[in-house]
Amino acid sequence: MGEGQTVHLADDDEDDRMLIKDALEQANPNLTVIEAEDGKELVENVKNSDDLSETVVLLDMNMPRMNGIEAIKEIRSEPELADLPAVMLSTSDNPELKKKALAAGANDFFVKPNNFKALLDIARRIVSRFLGQK
Repeated sequence: MGEGQTVHLADDDEDDRMLIKDALEQANPNLTVIEAEDGKELVENVKNSDDLSETVVLLDMNMPRMNGIEAIKEIRSEPELADLPAVMLSTSDNPELKKKALAAGANDFFVKPNNFKALLDIARRIVSRFLGQK
């Protein structure tokens, strides 16, 4: 367990991507994190992946070119990607955004925390739930 596990991460904020990647790698040091700057790049990365068996998609709600909702809908429209776990992150705690994300096909929704300890907790929950790492 832990080998070959991948997170496809999309966030247009480079600092957020770096912090999220650090948290994910602390939660599981064997994890591979593939970064994208927006939903369009993320969808291309996912479609070009050879093995998605132990993969989770983690994406920001608001991004240019293709936002998180659009990216999840695009992923869900592909039969071979329909069951790929997807987790939405947002700076907003608006319950309507969470409803929209879940309706689009997100498996979970987290509000981006303002400290690393809370982000690490979210990363551990994602790794544990979707990649079987305890």
